[in-house]
Amino acid sequence: MIVRKSKFVKSLNAFGDYPGQGMPEIAMVGKSNVGKSSLINSMTGNSKLARTSSEPGKTRLVNLYLINEAFFLVDLPGYGFARAPKQEKQKWADMIEGYLRNSRNLKRVFQLVDIRHAPTEDDQLMVEYLRHYDIPFTVVATKADKLSKAQRGRSIPVICRTLGVQPWEVMVHSSKDGTGRERLLDLIEGEVMPTVETEQ
Repeated sequence: MIVRKSKFVKSLNAFGDYPGQGMPEIAMVGKSNVGKSSLINSMTGNSKLARTSSEPGKTRLVNLYLINEAFFLVDLPGYGFARAPKQEKQKWADMIEGYLRNSRNLKRVFQLVDIRHAPTEDDQLMVEYLRHYDIPFTVVATKADKLSKAQRGRSIPVICRTLGVQPWEVMVHSSKDGTGRERLLDLIEGEVMPTVETEQ
């Protein structure tokens, strides 16, 4: 799939109506600072589309991005930011759950984990949640450029054991060098078809 158009549409503090609602949605979920916004920028080829920061907890709303006038990428608030007040963390959790439970157009969730570290307890709980509600998901191991190929080979089995997935179910990605970008776009294309026409 070729991304020709991408634009920010709206931020939501709770699930509700928004322009273009009804088109397929692909959502990004993961702990704070795992690279959700960077992944969106990488896939769209627009480094300024989603705001990124080295400071965890910057995505505090449900952010919607319209791609090719055909489907949405949805950036959900990060979880597991230890320094956030308890009330704020609960608000983020409610936003994430509210979206996942109520969206009727969600086709797949990308569960992001940092390839350099074993998935956290929060990551495990999120995967259990997605399985419980039968929400299709793919594990995306981000920041792959930080490790050598040999190190990646040792990290993937740890991710698989912790989250109960198979190695072929984990996609490796780097927003720095584009590793895994085309595979992710192909996966998205398969989910949002026939809305998106195959690009030759």
